[in-house]
Amino acid sequence: MHAVTLRDLMWMLFLWCASCNCGPDPRKREALIRLEASRRTGGNITLNEREKLLDGKLQKLKQHDMEARQFPPSMHFFKAKCLIDQSPVFSLLQKMPKGAALHVHDFAMPASSPRCSSWTLLRSLREKIKNSTDLDNSFIRNLTLFTEDPDRAYPSQDTVWKRFEQAFLVAYGLVTYAPVFKDYLYEGLRQFYEDNIMYVEIRALLPATYELDGRLNNKDWSMRACQDVVRRFTANYPDFLGARVIFTIHRGINATEAVKTVEEAMTLHRNFPDIMAGFDFVGREDLGRPLWYFKEALSLPEDRGVNLPYFFHAGETDSQGTDVDQNLMDALLFNATRIGHGFALARHPVVKEMSRKMDVPLEVCPISNQVLKLVSDLRDHPAAVLMAEGHPVVISSDDPALFGATALSHDFYEAFMGFGGMSFNLGTLKELVINSLRYSSLPSQTKKKAIEVLLVKWDKFVSESLL
Repeated sequence: MHAVTLRDLMWMLFLWCASCNCGPDPRKREALIRLEASRRTGGNITLNEREKLLDGKLQKLKQHDMEARQFPPSMHFFKAKCLIDQSPVFSLLQKMPKGAALHVHDFAMPASSPRCSSWTLLRSLREKIKNSTDLDNSFIRNLTLFTEDPDRAYPSQDTVWKRFEQAFLVAYGLVTYAPVFKDYLYEGLRQFYEDNIMYVEIRALLPATYELDGRLNNKDWSMRACQDVVRRFTANYPDFLGARVIFTIHRGINATEAVKTVEEAMTLHRNFPDIMAGFDFVGREDLGRPLWYFKEALSLPEDRGVNLPYFFHAGETDSQGTDVDQNLMDALLFNATRIGHGFALARHPVVKEMSRKMDVPLEVCPISNQVLKLVSDLRDHPAAVLMAEGHPVVISSDDPALFGATALSHDFYEAFMGFGGMSFNLGTLKELVINSLRYSSLPSQTKKKAIEVLLVKWDKFVSESLL
């Protein structure tokens, strides 16, 4: 006999209800509710008694936020942040072990300002200016997108994306000074660690870094620098699992450049297997070249019998029916390990089914999607539907420094409160944090041990949260 699927059960239940002439049976209604709940992310997580107690507490806290006059997920994050920061739900999520952050960019990690080196004149500049607050505010304006009136400042996608990419350029010259590059990476890892994250995968351009004598360091130097920083950080924080790099290039390059870049990525992956996770394109998807344009380059690893995992940005668009809108399908055809954003996936039923069957998760970044104007009210985010169906997803933060967000907790709050409302519970959170390691690029044995460590941290979190 074939195993009975959830779809079979739903159909049988419908026929059972339709065959009865005496009106809806409350027992059948309850069965439908349970069946639907079992499909959601976390629906098959069995909570123990202590977890059930914490879940009860969490639901009461959620109810308070849901009934507030201003509901943060319905507001632009720049306006909602002060409300979120005061929320007991957010406070709980900050303490929660969140596993891994799998979608974050190198120049937009949450990090304090790098220490001023002797070559800078910032200290002298501060001495000359009477009001250093204005100077600090100018840095914030140039290095982040944060503004008190985002609707006026960013009336369109074109406007916000232009400002978004300018912010990266401003940071570029600072972070590519070799000593600052290392300090910045170390501080970024510390910020993730303090937000109860145990592992990070960083999408990195690996630009040439420079020394004061004019020497330029190549990508090999950058990879070794990443290795050294991660080793130093894990030595100082032994319960931090580590970090890996997803090498990236801007999607505006041409086909010839793409071939050279993929060849370079294969070499880096061979030479740095412990730190190099794979390859991706970055930049605004709507204005960049579609994945299919790069088919010759992206076919090279398979043609040469080389393993180079892909982690493609795809579906970060609301331009339905364009060449770019096919990136989701092409990402799967090129056997992507994960899909970055995947905002458009709900509009592609065949590709959505492929993604589910191939167990390819989406890296959902709620705040980024809102700030970059794909969705205004996070209750309307397509991930809400995908998570209701149990589609594999992980929650990440994309560019938290540019948005003025924490490493991951703000995005978890927006997803937990906005996507599921009262239907999401502690089981949802538990599956999401397990997913973050389950779908990481770590070797299978390392991944298994990491999940075991995570669950120990989880039990500790549950116990401490009940005190």
